[in-house]
Amino acid sequence: MQNQFILLFFFFGLSSIFAQEKIEIISKDTLTSEPIDPLRPAKAAFYSAILPGLGQVYNKKYWKVPLVYGAIGTSAYLYIDNQKKYNLYRDEYKNRLAGNPSETPSLARLDDSRLIAAQKVFQRNRDLSALFMVGFYILNIVDANIDAALSQFNVDEKLAFKPALIKNDITLNSNFGIALNYSF
Repeated sequence: MQNQFILLFFFFGLSSIFAQEKIEIISKDTLTSEPIDPLRPAKAAFYSAILPGLGQVYNKKYWKVPLVYGAIGTSAYLYIDNQKKYNLYRDEYKNRLAGNPSETPSLARLDDSRLIAAQKVFQRNRDLSALFMVGFYILNIVDANIDAALSQFNVDEKLAFKPALIKNDITLNSNFGIALNYSF
């Protein structure tokens, strides 16, 4: 029994000796601040104005490029499709006024008022598609500009907006709030 205590004491004694070994850990600071480029938002907007989506590539937001081309491309497709249908109904109406027979049998059964109404609908849809195309183009430029400006903000751990639990010393109640902390 005494030998077991000596053996146990010896084992714990050696483990505590080895536990006192100092291991020196050297870590490098990986946070490097990039210099702020005041022309970065203007460059991104210029690139997006030259070629839609190029400002998003400049900002390294590659996932936005298909969205830009999808929105502008869909608007362009709808513009072209509505223009073709408008021309079809307009030509049919002009042929009727000139006294020529109808070239398309499906339009031959429509009266003049329906042809005029269809022309107005397709003309309105064409104009809306053009408006959306221009709107998505401008939105592409604004998005590149804002994204480039916001990418230069300081978002390190020294500036924090965190929830806080504050204990009221008078009523002994806990109050929940939000605190803005800045550490130096």
